[in-house]
Amino acid sequence: MAPLTPRTLSVQALLDARSDVLELEVLTEGVSLEAVTDDADVTSPGLALAGHTARVPGGRMWVFGETEMTYLASIDEADARQRLAALFAYGVPAAFVTKKQVVPRYFLEVATEMGVPILRSAKSTKEFYQRLKPYLEEALAPTTTLHGSLADVYGIGVLFVGDSGVGKSECVLDLVERGHRLVADDLVLVTKRGNELLIGHGHELQKHHMEIRGVGIIDVQALFGVRSIRQQKRIEVIVHLEIWDQERSYSRTGLEREHEEILGVSIPKVTVPLNPGKNITVIAEVVAMSQLLRYTGVESAENFDRRLRQYLEQDYE
Repeated sequence: MAPLTPRTLSVQALLDARSDVLELEVLTEGVSLEAVTDDADVTSPGLALAGHTARVPGGRMWVFGETEMTYLASIDEADARQRLAALFAYGVPAAFVTKKQVVPRYFLEVATEMGVPILRSAKSTKEFYQRLKPYLEEALAPTTTLHGSLADVYGIGVLFVGDSGVGKSECVLDLVERGHRLVADDLVLVTKRGNELLIGHGHELQKHHMEIRGVGIIDVQALFGVRSIRQQKRIEVIVHLEIWDQERSYSRTGLEREHEEILGVSIPKVTVPLNPGKNITVIAEVVAMSQLLRYTGVESAENFDRRLRQYLEQDYE
């Protein structure tokens, strides 16, 4: 897995991507829009405007709704200037004012002095949050790259990993021929959504091409049709392919569960040893179907173990 690099988003990039959707206009002329943020949690300043700045996070963008603007209007200008300056001192990349409210001149003066761009939206505060936060969560979501192949098998996202040349691509190609779908081969880009959701997809330039040793580069969509591919898929189980090692003990009952962490998310893992004659494609289908059963609460290995124990206990009695 490639090292995780923090993602950032500049105010200018945000403006370019969401200006029309959020109906944004820049109110601070001459203030740079190149400041960046890595915090998707855009919120209202709340108690920070009242002077309690002890726990204000740096680098966050703030939203001034009607409540905040009404509060500022209720105090004298000198006090309002001081409180805005204290808030903007925390490396604020940008601040938004919703509902197309009138922004006092002193507000813009303080922001300009502190180098904080002020953007005004015609949207209500609620709608502004609803449209901005999903975009920020996606744009700033943790991302990494994996060497492997990702396929949709019976609706389950199966990530095949293993040493180069072990047969990951060939296995996925066989799955495609059997009616399953390719998501990405060789290079899988992984994005974390929320706390436990990992979405895998291929590189834009790679599309749905595969390298098959001895054959070369093939276009899966051109060969098998549009139904043979998916643009992205949740990663739900990892299948680790490796050459059979006689010195290693492999799981035979499935009671011992393996897991692997990707971006802090624990994913079930199955290690499949390869030897001549083994039908790895059918095994991959079984792995996917077993995962489907687990979603319904069926644990085959545990159920068998429980019945066996009950039988032995009755026989002993």
